[in-house]
Amino acid sequence: MNLILAETFVGLRDRCQPPLQPKKAPLSRDVHSKVESERPAHAHGQPRGNRFDSNIPIAAITDPPLPIFSASAISPPPPPPSSPLLPADASPDQELPADERASEPRGRMGYIGAHGVETLKRYRYSGQDHSVVAKYVLQPFWSRCVTLFPLWMPPNMITLTGFMFLVVSALLGYIYSPHLDTAPPRWVHLAHGLLLFLYQTFDAVDGKQARRTSSSSPLGELFDHGCDALACAFEALALGSTLMCGRFTFCFWVIAAVPFYLATWEHFFTNTLILPLINGPTEGLMLIYLSHSFTFLTGAEWWAQDFRKSIPLLSWVPLPFIPDIPLYIIVMILMILFAVIPTIGSNVSNVQKVVEARKGSMVLALAMLLPFIALLTGVAVWSYLSPSDIMRNQPHLLVIGTGFAFGYLVGRMILAHLCDEPIGLKTGMCMSLVFLPFAIANALTAKINAGIPLVDELLVLFLYCAYTVGLYLHLAVSVVHEIKDALGIYCFRITRKEA
Repeated sequence: MNLILAETFVGLRDRCQPPLQPKKAPLSRDVHSKVESERPAHAHGQPRGNRFDSNIPIAAITDPPLPIFSASAISPPPPPPSSPLLPADASPDQELPADERASEPRGRMGYIGAHGVETLKRYRYSGQDHSVVAKYVLQPFWSRCVTLFPLWMPPNMITLTGFMFLVVSALLGYIYSPHLDTAPPRWVHLAHGLLLFLYQTFDAVDGKQARRTSSSSPLGELFDHGCDALACAFEALALGSTLMCGRFTFCFWVIAAVPFYLATWEHFFTNTLILPLINGPTEGLMLIYLSHSFTFLTGAEWWAQDFRKSIPLLSWVPLPFIPDIPLYIIVMILMILFAVIPTIGSNVSNVQKVVEARKGSMVLALAMLLPFIALLTGVAVWSYLSPSDIMRNQPHLLVIGTGFAFGYLVGRMILAHLCDEPIGLKTGMCMSLVFLPFAIANALTAKINAGIPLVDELLVLFLYCAYTVGLYLHLAVSVVHEIKDALGIYCFRITRKEA
C-alpha cells in the first residue's frame, strides 16, 4: 500500500513541474527589451489588472540594469595636474621643503582668511607716545627693568604675568569688600597701588623684551592689547574697593573702556597708536596707583563722605539745597569732563581726517562703534530693570562679564586691523551681545510676576559671565593657533626672525 502511494506522489510531482529549459546565451539589451515587451504580463508573476502602468516596459521594473561601457569608462584616468609648488618630475606624495610650505596658499580659517594671512606677514607695529613723564622718567626706568628678565623669557609671558597682578588685586577687593561699599583693611589699598604699578611696568617692558629678543610679531600686539582690554575691568574693581563706590564701580569701568575702545578704533584707521601728551596708560595709571597709596593713609571712607568734609577748603561752597555728594562722584565727573570727552573728540577728529583723505564713508566708520554702544546700552537697561539690583549687589559679576564681552569686541577690532579688513560694521562682534536680550527679558518677567523673575538673576549673571568668558577664550585660543600656523611663531615661546 505504501509503495502504491509513493509511486502516485512521484507521478503527480513530475506532471506538475515544467520541463527544464536549456540555458540560452544572454541577449543584448535591445533584443531583451523586445522579448520582454512581447511577453504577457502574468509570465513575470505580475497579476492581471491595473496595479502597474501598462505603458512602462516590464524589463525596466524587473530586470537589473545592464552595464554600459564606453571608451572613457574603461580608459585609465588622466594623470593629476602638477602642483605649482612641486617640480614637474616630483611625485605627488613628495613632501615640500619647509620654506616652500610656508608660501603655500591657505584657505579660509576660523577668524583669519587667506588675505589676512598675507597681511599678517607684512604687518609692522607703529606707535607714538608723546608723554613727557614717560619719555624722561618712566622710559629710562623701564629700559633698566627689561635687563632683569632673562633672554629666554617670552614677551607674552611678561604680559600675562602683569595681567595676573590685576586679577589678584581685584580678588583682594572682593574678599574684603564683596559689594565694594565697605572699607577694606588699609594694607589692601597699598597692595592695590603696588600691583597696579607692577602691571604698568610689565606692560611696558614686554615690548622692550620683544625688541630685545627680535621676537616682535602681530601676535604680541594682539595678546598685549587683549590683556589691556580685560585689565580695564579688573582695575575698575580694585578702584571700586578703594573708593567704596559700590554700584558706581561700573561707571568707572565705562570711563576706562570708552577711551580704550575709541583709541583702538582710531588705530584701525590711522595705523599708528598715538598717545597724547597726557594719556591713560601713563599719567592715568600713575594717578590711580597714587590714589591707592594715598588711601592707605586716609582710609576708604575719605572718598565716600561728602566732598566738603573730605576737602575742608571746599566747605565754603554754598549748596544747602543739594544733599551730600560723595567725593568719588566729583572724581568721576572730573574724569569725564577732562579725560573722556576730550579723548573722544580727538579720536573722532583723527578718524574723520583719514576717512576724508581716502574719500571713504564716515557713516561706515561710525558703524564700527555700534556693537560697543549696544553693549553699554544693553547692560544699562538690564541693570535698570533688574529686580535684585545687580549693579549694587553683584558688581563683580556684572563688571567681569561685561569686561570679557568688551575684550571680545576689542580683540575683533584689533584682528580686523591686523588682517586689513574693510571698514564697516563687523557682524562677528555682535556675538558678544547675544546673551543680553535673554537677560533683559528675564528681568521684564519680574514686572508681571510680583517682582520675581522667571530665572534667578544670580544664576543669569553666572551664565552671562560663563558665556562672555567662553566667547573671549574661544577667540583668543583660536587666533593664537591660526597665527601660529600662518607665521610659524608661538605665543609662549621665543621664535626669532631670520635675517
